[in-house]
Amino acid sequence: MTRILKSREILLFGIIAILVAGFSSRAPGFAEPKNLAGIFNDTSILIILALGQMAVILTKSIDLSVAANLAFTGMAVAMLNAAHPDLPLAVLIIIALGIGAILGAINGLLVWKLGIPPIVVTLGTLTIYRGMAFVLSGGSWVNAHQMTPVFLNTPRTLFLGLPILGWTAVAIVIIVYIMMNRTFFGRALYASGGNPTAAIYAGIDVGRTRFFAFVLSGALAGLCGYLWVSRYAVAYVDIAAGFELDSIAATVIGGVSTLGGIGSVIGTVLGALFLGVIKNALPVIDISPFWQMAISGAVIILAVIFNARAEKRRGRIILRDKAAKTYQEATA
Repeated sequence: MTRILKSREILLFGIIAILVAGFSSRAPGFAEPKNLAGIFNDTSILIILALGQMAVILTKSIDLSVAANLAFTGMAVAMLNAAHPDLPLAVLIIIALGIGAILGAINGLLVWKLGIPPIVVTLGTLTIYRGMAFVLSGGSWVNAHQMTPVFLNTPRTLFLGLPILGWTAVAIVIIVYIMMNRTFFGRALYASGGNPTAAIYAGIDVGRTRFFAFVLSGALAGLCGYLWVSRYAVAYVDIAAGFELDSIAATVIGGVSTLGGIGSVIGTVLGALFLGVIKNALPVIDISPFWQMAISGAVIILAVIFNARAEKRRGRIILRDKAAKTYQEATA
C-alpha cells in the first residue's frame, strides 16, 4: 500500500478530506455520498484528460492542444451522429478515439521527426484544431435535438449509483495505472523523461516513446470529446476553452514533475479531484468567480514550488532501480 500511496498522495488526499469537511460546515450536505459521487462524475472528463497529459509530461514534453483536440473531435462525432443517426454508438466512440489519436500523432511526429519543441508545436496545433472545428461546423452549433437519445443518454445512465461517465473514468484510471506500472511502455515513459541518455543506452527510443505518449494523450482527448458533447448536450467551436490548463494543473498538483520522469496515476487523479472539489464548492459558499480563479492559480503556484523542492532530492529513475535489482540478483 505504501508503494501506491506515497507521501505526496497521502498529503493531497488529506487536504481534499479537510476541504470537504470545511465546505460541509458552510454547505450542509456537501459531504454526502450522493454529492461526492456527483463531484467525481463532474471531474471524470478532467481525470481522463489529465492522465493523457501526464503521459506526455513524463517524457519532458507538454500538450497544449488537448482541449482543441477535444473540441474538434466532439464536433465531428456530434455532426456525424446528427447526419447518420443509424450509426452504432460503439462506432462513433471508435471514430472519436481514432480522430483524437491522429491529431495526437501529428503533434508527436512534429516533435519527434522535426525536433520542434513540444510547447511550440502544441501551441500551434491548438489554434489549428480550433480552426478546423470552425471550418467543419461553419460556426454552427449541434444541439441536443439533433443528436440521438442513445448518443446523449448513455454516459448519463446510472449504474450502481454512478453514471457511466464516472465508470468510464474509473476504467481508464485502472488501464493507465496498469500500463504505467506493468508494461515496457510505462517504464519507457518514466525513463525517457527521467534520464534520456541512460534510456538510449538501455535500448529505448526516446523519440518514439514521446510520439506514442502524444498518441495516447490525443486518443484520450478524442474520447473526452464524445463524453463532453454527450454530457452537456451541445457541440460548438469553443467547448472546453482553457481546459488544457486544467489538465496541466491537475498533473502538477498531483506531483507530476514538469521536468519529466516523476509522477503517478494516483497523484494525477487526486490532483484532478482537488480541482473538482474546489470548483464545485466555491460557488456553493458564494465565492466570487474572480476569487475562484485567484485561488486556483495560487494553488498551482504552491504545487509547483512544492514539486521544485521535492525534485532537489533524487527522483524515481526506473533504469537505475532496475539495474540495481538485476545486479543484486546476479551477485546472489
